[in-house]
Amino acid sequence: MFKYALAAIISALIALSSAPAAQAAAQGHTASGKKPARHHALATGGRGKVRAASARPRTGKVIINVRGKRVASLRPVRSSHPLAIARSAGDVAGLNLTPDQVGLASNVAFVLDQTSSEVLFEKNANVALPIASITKLMTGLVVVQAQQDMHEMISITDGDIDYEKHTSSRLGVGARMSRGDLLHIALMSSENRAASALGRNYPGGINAFVEAMNAKARQLGMHDTRYVDANGLSSRNIASARDLAKLAIAAYQEPLLREYSTDPKYQVDAGGRLMHYSNTNYLVASPDWDIGLQKTGFINEAGRCLVMQAMIQGRAVIMVFLDSKGKQSRTADAGRMRRWLEQLQQIRAPGLG
Repeated sequence: MFKYALAAIISALIALSSAPAAQAAAQGHTASGKKPARHHALATGGRGKVRAASARPRTGKVIINVRGKRVASLRPVRSSHPLAIARSAGDVAGLNLTPDQVGLASNVAFVLDQTSSEVLFEKNANVALPIASITKLMTGLVVVQAQQDMHEMISITDGDIDYEKHTSSRLGVGARMSRGDLLHIALMSSENRAASALGRNYPGGINAFVEAMNAKARQLGMHDTRYVDANGLSSRNIASARDLAKLAIAAYQEPLLREYSTDPKYQVDAGGRLMHYSNTNYLVASPDWDIGLQKTGFINEAGRCLVMQAMIQGRAVIMVFLDSKGKQSRTADAGRMRRWLEQLQQIRAPGLG
């Protein structure tokens, strides 16, 4: 029950403190390579002077569910000034205060031996947090396992426009492409309208699709996971790192998801217009890495996120990093973790023979 209460608190705090800032700070884009606008928590006073925003703490009423009961609590909230810097859900929950022996930039991490299920590393791995476009990994799993026709042509409509975070897209209304191409760029380039169109064209529409996503999560034992959309733009898409490792293992069983998510580049025909897409995870093109599955994600509430399957010294490893700060911090954490695992394996090796 603690995990659900904590998730409820985080969601409530995010609703109060981060939503206005998130809209102003970055137009809430996912990991599509677009940089958010830079903002400062300083205001210009009279006569050209710069004054700091008031440090006086503000409080707000938060309603949370604890063991089935609605409880009112006063919580500190940040200023709703449009220049306020958005905080991630992990920072709001204090997860950034958790140290680790690897020196990770991520508030949450979980590393698993894919073959033996041995836990190799964990940090705040049971806390349910917003997961941004990592959501699209479940979107892909549902589409593939529903055995929908990958050659069927689908049009982008007004229903695929992002009215929550107001992200941009290269796919204009009226663009047409195959379901397979939509899935390809949704996984590889984190294309939001592509993911939305996939969910909307599921039997029963987007509501049935989201229900199928949550049903698949329950089937996989992802008990800390909830989905509300197909693209991950909502901060109400939440999961723990442990849950996402289960999703990665299931998704890895689908060859199409492995191929599409790790393709470095791809070209699509959107109704006679050729468009080139690149992978949001540059590690897939690195000769130093052997990556079998991956997905990135970013919204302000989630921070930078990464789920990845990779071979490290002959061992198949699942790595999950959530709520990292800095554009390259999640991939840098993957590198730190790989070096740590390699050193750990070298230490253990003498005693194995």
